[in-house]
Amino acid sequence: MKNIKILALTSLFLLGSLFTGCESVKNTNKTQRGAAIGAVGGAVIGGILGNNLGKGGNTAMGAVLGGVIGGVAGGVIGNKMDKQAREIETALPGAQVERVGEGIKLVLGENAVRFDTNKSTLTAGAKANLDKLIPVFNQYPDTNIQIYGYTDSTGPAEYNLNLSDQRAASVRSYLAAKGLSNSRFTTTGLGIADPIATNETAEGRSQNRRVEFAITANQKMVEEAQKQAGR
Repeated sequence: MKNIKILALTSLFLLGSLFTGCESVKNTNKTQRGAAIGAVGGAVIGGILGNNLGKGGNTAMGAVLGGVIGGVAGGVIGNKMDKQAREIETALPGAQVERVGEGIKLVLGENAVRFDTNKSTLTAGAKANLDKLIPVFNQYPDTNIQIYGYTDSTGPAEYNLNLSDQRAASVRSYLAAKGLSNSRFTTTGLGIADPIATNETAEGRSQNRRVEFAITANQKMVEEAQKQAGR
């Protein structure tokens, strides 16, 4: 993913140079140039990501990248996500927070969200860490949060798929019980799919037992960003 982000940023830099150097657009204002660069850049990035994501569309990263708006409106959304990402990092330093496109990929490993063995029950420590995220989520109500559950490769794949689905649902239920709108959440269990470490070691299996969030703008945020972009 690092290579994709570098390539995307390079593409936008080149596009920016192209647009600012063209006589036909020198008399446009910054908003108009930003929208043009964003629109074309979004198409370039979309092509790059489409070629690289493949089956990964059904992941937190795929969900974040699939919601790209682009243009000036995308920049407005991105600024809000920048701030939210920083607040998540401050609230829960043990989390992996990655700003991608116009959203946030949040990875909560066993050090942040742990379950009882072979169960979907959240431990007391997991609940305490989720409690730290709730004020941030409350501060940004105009976001959708997709929750993905994962397991290591130990045990039957079908069992792990069901367990991961139940664990993602447990996270959603806990956050909703704490006052967050249930309609903001969707859950998906992916079982042993998409490992982030080897399953050949205990440390690697521990990393693969995780929950990932894809935080993206909802329709209200998109519409407000588009209005701001049109000023």
